[in-house]
Amino acid sequence: MPFRGGPVLGIESSCDETSAAVVADGRVLGHVILSQDAHAVFGGVVPEIAARQHLAHIDGVVARALAEAGVRAGELAGVGVTAGPGLVGALLVGLNWAKGFAYSLGLPIVGVHHMEAHLFANSLESPEATPPFVALLISGGHTMLLHAASWGSYELLGATRDDAVGEAFDKVARRLGLGFPGGPEIERLARQGVAGKYRLPRPMLSAREGPGEAGFFDFSFSGLKTATALLIGEIEAGGEEAIAAARPDVAAEFQEAIVDVLVGKTMRAVDHTGCHRVLLGGGVARNGPLRERLAAALAPAGELFAPSPRLSTDNAAMVARLAEHRLAAGEADGLELNADPALPFPGLS
Repeated sequence: MPFRGGPVLGIESSCDETSAAVVADGRVLGHVILSQDAHAVFGGVVPEIAARQHLAHIDGVVARALAEAGVRAGELAGVGVTAGPGLVGALLVGLNWAKGFAYSLGLPIVGVHHMEAHLFANSLESPEATPPFVALLISGGHTMLLHAASWGSYELLGATRDDAVGEAFDKVARRLGLGFPGGPEIERLARQGVAGKYRLPRPMLSAREGPGEAGFFDFSFSGLKTATALLIGEIEAGGEEAIAAARPDVAAEFQEAIVDVLVGKTMRAVDHTGCHRVLLGGGVARNGPLRERLAAALAPAGELFAPSPRLSTDNAAMVARLAEHRLAAGEADGLELNADPALPFPGLS
């Protein structure tokens, strides 16, 4: 069905947030995010539990988003849904719900890429957050450095070679006896500590490398994660009092190492592309020290776009915004649309 303009419903279920939103003309009319708390005891997301929780709550989440927006189902003009990447069972719940809903109302449907949607999150709060820009996409499953010449045309500058930055935060937090997700827990603890009391590596940040060399823009966090685990083990050998006293300083140094790498690589991309507009996206974009350091590095001529915490996490507003963009361009998918947990990033070169 052709897109006739009007409110677009977005559905997000790629991991452990069940979310629905209504967006029209780039404005959020209604937005509900239900974060699952059943995974905290496991220290990570359990795919089967996530899928069952999505199935139990998606009807109510959509109903609440429509009510908040003051929009009836019959007034919608299209549906956007995350098709990947993500946990396949979780994706299928949202995707099949969206397809059935769109078919019953005769609405066009668009399957969107979860990480591309994170690029669009900023535009919901800052309409000027449009290409060209350098984008740092950082989450539990992804770490990517892009140059966006225009919407849908992206150059991949660098990516993680092993662990994503959010995964490193989660695993180090677990080793420190903190909660899940690890990023906010480490940030809170780090405020009580001093970076530099212990020294951790800054992987792949050698000043000897140049833009044409392998690894200049890439990331690697597995070695940092291992070095932190070994450091914690050494401190634990001194007893419970030793590790209790050291936890804030270890958290502060680990966070500082992460921020050093992310800022350093991003500024390399800024210098290489000549583009001084930087956009953050993904759950780790909530990190306060990262935002502060990037803003300072870009000053005075550069510009940083960073979404609010609500739009940094997985959410349906960004999905609806990307779907609205694609529908307006005449793009839509058929009912053969399927979930792909390894969906390639669109428009990538």
